[in-house]
Amino acid sequence: MMEDKEFLEMVVKALVENPNDVVVERNIDERGVLLTLKVNPGDMGKIIGKQGQTAKALRTLLRIVGNMNNSRVNLKIFEPEGSTRPARQEQPRHTEDDDLAL
Repeated sequence: MMEDKEFLEMVVKALVENPNDVVVERNIDERGVLLTLKVNPGDMGKIIGKQGQTAKALRTLLRIVGNMNNSRVNLKIFEPEGSTRPARQEQPRHTEDDDLAL
């Protein structure tokens, strides 16, 4: 059976442009397993994904792997200085008041 650390490394290396820069550190504390993921700053956007969807999916998969191993697995994504993750932009919200202004 694949361990959580190896699983995360395999999936992340398939997603990024710089697979040789992928580093996963595994620590165990009172809350379970903590995996810290470090990637090339240029790959941060790929790992986070639009609105954090890729990171959320990785956490879901790790929860499943953890359940198979009877452990709780948490993922921390280390954000390096100079990462190229795009700044979050607030989208203007359309409200019913906007329709009344027409």
